[in-house]
Amino acid sequence: MAASVDPLVVGRVIGDVVDMFIPSVHMSVYFGPKHITNGCDIKPSMAVNPPKVTLTGDMDTLYTMVMTDPDAPSPSEPSMRELIHWIVVDIPGGTNVARGKEILPYVGPKPPVGIHRYILVLFQQKGPMGAVEQPASRVSFNTRYFARQLDLGLPVSTVYFNAQKEPATKRR
Repeated sequence: MAASVDPLVVGRVIGDVVDMFIPSVHMSVYFGPKHITNGCDIKPSMAVNPPKVTLTGDMDTLYTMVMTDPDAPSPSEPSMRELIHWIVVDIPGGTNVARGKEILPYVGPKPPVGIHRYILVLFQQKGPMGAVEQPASRVSFNTRYFARQLDLGLPVSTVYFNAQKEPATKRR
């Protein structure tokens, strides 16, 4: 009997963005009616607005979520790795991301070439964050470094999807 293979390992999320971790919180992600499962494909036009993200856990526990693209500008040459798309802190457990404090506003996927991975990483906080500075730039973000700076430890949940540039619509 074959052992199950973790999609986070297959998709190189573990390795490229985060270290191996044991998920302890369930994070549910929806773009409109579409439920996001690890490795699924999403059209950028479906992801213009932020996804609805809900978490398990108790309301006394706070979480930080980041959304990042480790494949910018191109999966074969990710010289801008990682491009940060969204940062939300102080999210109460058992609720949704909208209840947290947005540090960096959401920007939807706009992959110029190739298939890009978009990764939502959830960390458990040790307490309320207070003032968190916005990154100086969206390019060359580093999820591991960010987590170290805020003393967040390893992730407690991660969900990722793939997206690629949509063909231009032909107009006559």
